[in-house]
Amino acid sequence: MRKQCAIEKKCGGCQFINKGYEASLEYKNKKMKKLFEEFHVNVHPIEGAKNPYGYRNKTIVAFDHQYHYGLYEESSHRVVPYDTCLLHDEKTDQILKKISQLFRKYRVSIYDPRKSRGDIRHVLIRRAVKTNQTLVTLVSNNKVFNGSKNFCKEMTKAFPDIKSIVLNVNQRKTSIVLGDYEKVLYGKGFIIDELCGLTFKISSKSFYQINHDQCEALYDKTLSLLKNPQKVLDTYCGIGTIGMIASKKAKEVIGVERNRDAIKDANDNKASNHINNIKFICDDATEFMKKQASMKASYDTIIMDPPRTGSTKEFIQAVKILNPKQIVYVSCGPDTQVRDLKEFKKIGYTFTDVYPFDMFPFTEHVETVVRLDKK
Repeated sequence: MRKQCAIEKKCGGCQFINKGYEASLEYKNKKMKKLFEEFHVNVHPIEGAKNPYGYRNKTIVAFDHQYHYGLYEESSHRVVPYDTCLLHDEKTDQILKKISQLFRKYRVSIYDPRKSRGDIRHVLIRRAVKTNQTLVTLVSNNKVFNGSKNFCKEMTKAFPDIKSIVLNVNQRKTSIVLGDYEKVLYGKGFIIDELCGLTFKISSKSFYQINHDQCEALYDKTLSLLKNPQKVLDTYCGIGTIGMIASKKAKEVIGVERNRDAIKDANDNKASNHINNIKFICDDATEFMKKQASMKASYDTIIMDPPRTGSTKEFIQAVKILNPKQIVYVSCGPDTQVRDLKEFKKIGYTFTDVYPFDMFPFTEHVETVVRLDKK
């Protein structure tokens, strides 16, 4: 059943929200075929979502000085107030309404970016959909949140699924949402979710796929593409999701991630899942690959899931030296993936299939996975 968004033209976040889900899938299928056509490979039909609405388990909103919460207008810092977002988890918007009421009740100071004054800059909600746990992060310009005890008491009474409330302090004059310093106001500072039969600790800074069900489908495909993996190198590993899932098939896995907070979560996830054949290293993926290449280390499988900017030529040249038999490349930026695939072709790797996934329904974004084999 098609739903209608009231702020589509003001927000601009969802290019297809009022055009119908099938129309968005048709557009993405054509786009992927065009993008990969020079390789003459099989571009499979995009894996669509069973329910394209309410999939976002992470939401960031800003507030105006009337305590209306909303999303930024496209290419601006103007807040577009809304009542219900069709992509947000239903509980998320209920929680935001309560936060708005309490901000008004306690006259909480809202940050004004033009004057660099005020406290609350953003509110981040993370939902663990399998375990029904919620993490609320208040992003503030101030290390002190007056009335925090009463705020936490009222929020957790209204929503028992809120397992933690965190104050994140960001005093930088940039568009970056989260700062480095955090203080736990309630709970443990994180929530636990289940994914592909494993449990994962999620904090405010953790990278965790926004669409839980589509993520499971993507990771199942990734795992199915691995042919008899023995020693696996999982690069850009985040909190260790793909590597830990791959550890079910492999003898040994090494995960590499430069974000220290993510590595801490990854080690906690490893311990809580009792996985003994994986090790996590905090390092930049490219720099780690260069070191491994200089040592002539041996891996038969490399998994890579870089950011939208893709990988680097130095990374790919290090792959040439390490010479794994297979590479599984998961990408949230197919444009940069195509660029990287051309470089892999130069060093003797080929692929025959592209598997697109609709991780972000109603937007233009597509996630793709490809297995590269040594000629």
